[in-house]
Amino acid sequence: MLHIFTGPTAVGKTAYALEWAERNDAEIVSCDSLLFYKGMDIGTAKPTKQDMARVRHHGIDLRDASTQMTIREYVTVAENAVSDILSRGKKVAVVGGSGFYLKAFYAPVVDDLEVPMSISQEVDDLYQRHGLGAIVEKLILLNTNGLTVDLKNPRKVLNALKRCLASGKTCSDLKAAFENKDFPFKSLNKNTLLFSRSPEDLKNRVDSRVHQMLKDGLIEEVVALQAEGFEGNPSASMAIGYRETLAWLKSDKRDKQFLASEIIQNTNALIHKQRTWFRHQLPPHQVVVL
Repeated sequence: MLHIFTGPTAVGKTAYALEWAERNDAEIVSCDSLLFYKGMDIGTAKPTKQDMARVRHHGIDLRDASTQMTIREYVTVAENAVSDILSRGKKVAVVGGSGFYLKAFYAPVVDDLEVPMSISQEVDDLYQRHGLGAIVEKLILLNTNGLTVDLKNPRKVLNALKRCLASGKTCSDLKAAFENKDFPFKSLNKNTLLFSRSPEDLKNRVDSRVHQMLKDGLIEEVVALQAEGFEGNPSASMAIGYRETLAWLKSDKRDKQFLASEIIQNTNALIHKQRTWFRHQLPPHQVVVL
């Protein structure tokens, strides 16, 4: 059994899950795509050392912020952690709100199809020489039964053509095969709790949280991460709180209130996207209003 605690940023899921895990002899598996990175503590509201002393956590501080972690690597980490926790007779609390990573507990997110470098280069060269139209034309020729790919999205079209050429299959065949794949957590039952608050309450919590992060040293944290080269990892440096602070550090406008308002605005926009994802993609769940 997996006990999954999720919800939008700043809703309070981490504190709730920590208390639940302490009461129920459970360990926490993080499902937050930024907690993997060392040194990203304040801007991610990472569990404190005191929190991690109360309940054992997995999936935190796995690598330097300059090195990107892939979904494939995360699935391996999560699978090993869940297996280890259950083997010791403890309960598993999966905690986080990163949609794509959360999806890994309910469905396949990684496949085994490898695109040879020669095919990848061939498609990229075609795109550079003749543009998106040439890629779309070739993709349509290989998929006479129709396509569901967004043909205006270059990244998706390029990826689809590469996969078709590498496999010799159509997009629909690849999609069907992928959806029927086994995945590490398929056999485990899931008890999913989605945490919610009123929009006004959540906005107030975001305001307080952002101002507290700045008081706690978010700017200094970003300066230290810059020195370690984290700008080479867009997953880290483009995260909300970090990208605004980087831009602020590089600008002439050093108004901390302006920085706070930028982070708050973008955090609220993220929450809107998260709620949309939960509404349309989260499997059956119980809503907990805090």
